[in-house]
Amino acid sequence: MIEEQTEKRKSSFWRELPILLGVAVLVAVLVRAFVLQTFYIPSPSMEHTLNVLDRVLVNKLVYDFREPRRGEIIVFEAPSQWQSGAEGEDFIKRIIGVPGDQISYDPADGTGKLKINGVALDEPYIFTDEGGEQDPPADAKFEVTVPADRLWVMGDHRSASGDSLEHFQDSNENVMEATIPEDSVVGRAFTVFWPVGRATWLSVPDGFSAIPDPK
Repeated sequence: MIEEQTEKRKSSFWRELPILLGVAVLVAVLVRAFVLQTFYIPSPSMEHTLNVLDRVLVNKLVYDFREPRRGEIIVFEAPSQWQSGAEGEDFIKRIIGVPGDQISYDPADGTGKLKINGVALDEPYIFTDEGGEQDPPADAKFEVTVPADRLWVMGDHRSASGDSLEHFQDSNENVMEATIPEDSVVGRAFTVFWPVGRATWLSVPDGFSAIPDPK
């Protein structure tokens, strides 16, 4: 009797195994499609917040419940003018300005910082080289107002980033070409999980808390 029950359990397990594997695969596909997804960093545009070949985990659900916020690192589908030929190419950058924000930089104003809605933004995350020299926040004077339903995004490695500022300059200061639509955002990168030695949370830097809402 005991041997018969054991055989029945073994037989039941092997019959149910394909179903269990199928359910596991389905759950994994649904999670990847709608909740969480991993991305690897292919370029130096976010150094050293994110280094080449770092892997990040992206929350794809968060912006179904709220708007993107300044300082968050996002993955987005690049506008056609930004793409290098790969249709549907994904980029990763930091949100600097949200709809209505006035963003400016004037190297002669004495602050050496971007200003958002008239307040200087502290950006300690901007790339610093081995000699301790930090990239400037921008390579030229500019001023923009972020249009409705658009985002102004920049890489932390300002001198190596194809971002809103570069496209603003290259498009003869066309702010629509320089910004990305909010509905192109795939999700928020919230942690580096690989390599293990670089694992960290990607929280919003403190400097953004001083920025007021646009008037």
